[in-house]
Amino acid sequence: MRSRPNARPKVDRHENLFTDLVDTAVARCSNERVSTGVSYDTIIRGGRWFDGTGAPSAVRTLGIRDGHVAAITDGDLDETGCPQVIDAAGKWVLPGMLDIHTHYDVEVLGGPSLSESLRHGVTTVMLGSCSLSTVYVGAEDAGDIFGRVEAIPRDHVIAAVDRHKTWTDGEGYIAALEARPLGPNVAAFLGHSDMRAATMGLDRATRDDVRPTEAELRRMEQMLTEALRAGFVGMSSQQLLFDKLDGEVCRSRTLPSTYAKARELRRLKSLLRRAGRILQSGPDIENPLNIGSQVFGSLGIVRNPLKTSLLSAADVKSNPFAVKILGPLARLANRLGGDFRWQHLPVPFEVYADGIDLVIFEEFGSGAAALHLKDEVERNALLRDEAYRRAFRKDYDAKFGMRVWHRDFFDAEIVACPDASVIGKSFGQVGRDRGGLHPVDAFLDLVLEHGAQLRWRTTISNHRPEVLKKLAADTGIQMGFSDAGAHLRNMAFYNMGLRLLRHVRDAAQNGRPFMTVEQAVHRLTGELADWYRLDAGHLRLGDRADVVIVDPERLDASLDDYAEEAVDQYGGLSRMVNRNDDTVTAVFVGGRAVFLDGKPTAVVGAERTGRFLRAAHRAPALSATERTLAHAG
Repeated sequence: MRSRPNARPKVDRHENLFTDLVDTAVARCSNERVSTGVSYDTIIRGGRWFDGTGAPSAVRTLGIRDGHVAAITDGDLDETGCPQVIDAAGKWVLPGMLDIHTHYDVEVLGGPSLSESLRHGVTTVMLGSCSLSTVYVGAEDAGDIFGRVEAIPRDHVIAAVDRHKTWTDGEGYIAALEARPLGPNVAAFLGHSDMRAATMGLDRATRDDVRPTEAELRRMEQMLTEALRAGFVGMSSQQLLFDKLDGEVCRSRTLPSTYAKARELRRLKSLLRRAGRILQSGPDIENPLNIGSQVFGSLGIVRNPLKTSLLSAADVKSNPFAVKILGPLARLANRLGGDFRWQHLPVPFEVYADGIDLVIFEEFGSGAAALHLKDEVERNALLRDEAYRRAFRKDYDAKFGMRVWHRDFFDAEIVACPDASVIGKSFGQVGRDRGGLHPVDAFLDLVLEHGAQLRWRTTISNHRPEVLKKLAADTGIQMGFSDAGAHLRNMAFYNMGLRLLRHVRDAAQNGRPFMTVEQAVHRLTGELADWYRLDAGHLRLGDRADVVIVDPERLDASLDDYAEEAVDQYGGLSRMVNRNDDTVTAVFVGGRAVFLDGKPTAVVGAERTGRFLRAAHRAPALSATERTLAHAG
């Protein structure tokens, strides 16, 4: 039965309890006296405090006790008996940042500290993006779904899920995560492709001529209902057609959710509408009607609005005019009664590649044909074939239509190669140096000569600082899309929040402010937490003490430096990371220090500091028993 027009969305039965607990905690802590004899676990003295609401900042001293903010004062706190006092003079004291778009679903199983995010001030991460999660799907299918789409080694995906999976539903999944020494807090979407593959089998779920039976549809509805009751923030789906499967049986088919038809989507979305939860989705960018339907699908009118987070708002080089319609489109949908947001990476989208292995090549036929071949001998034979090269040149020269990659090999710099003479040059310049070769032929020749030892980079979007300013301030856009935990050799945006803060501070110092630091902090913390209905992102009396201390003087060029580090759980694979340890001087999760002076503390990877954040639920601090019972498995 449809809801009445403008009816208040049906919400979780715990929401009133959540609100009451917050009010009670704030009132209790507000009435506490700051006096001699009151001890604290940590005191953060004299930093510029931001509460995450966008309110004016102020120099304050904070006292943390039992995992919560117990005191905020413009005076001094009694330090007697306090084991940890941090002098934050000249520093910014912020709520822990949220990363709303990660693919840590595999890494969290064997490496639950997720320290690459922690070290940059991210204290809450979202799993289950882009229709991908590991709640229901088996190990082999998880390998096929994650391996190629997210550039995570397939064999390691299979091994991780096979070794660690003990759960059969959302509640079991939450319990399994909380049995591990989680570093940051975790929240999650349930992936549509996860549900579809587990219900129908991966082969049937990725066939255009197969529809789920009524029993299979009911089973997916049951899965989603159980997840929402458990506290998942919603469901992620995906209609983007260049994300391809790995493995043998279904290799190069698109994700299972892309095969879902309108009836299936309506039934699943109706559950989200009734619960007031969120749909995260990626549209088919080659189909403007699909993009429009995704945006205006958030409208309520005669039903509850569907909170929708869509991928993504970007200033793409391939189409410099598309960005002009994204903000107005979101604002129009919201004025008409929707609740719609674009996700946005607030920094230049710079990607690296080893040889031809880069996901953006999946968006055109010749690129996808090369990536379809796993065998290096077969792939190299294809790259030598003149008919294939003609097809690649034709795809490269086709400059019209919606696409992600700008297809300009003059805008692609070689950064590493056994042939030192090409380092620092573009493929276009190499072609000129080699007698006027077409840029495609220069690229393919170098791939054939050097394979994955050829490393190159390009920026595909968000390259214009003035446009980035407009996007960062747009109310229809939210900060996200780091893809942390995926594309391990292709990009690193773990510190995107710090880079936004630098952009805001630099603009103000140059006399051209586009938002205040308080507004920027709000966009990275409280705004996201409130929209996703998570108990995070604020630093007020009574709030859990997820805290980041930032040295604003070190919001400098070090944030852009290139770095790599091996990932033990992926067989020592070297991945791109960010290293700006002088910028973040301390990180706390639930009142416990996890990073100090750029170094992880002893609890990281050994004890649990984070927890699973259930949507619309109050998240108490961890007890001593909960912290020490967690193990790495």
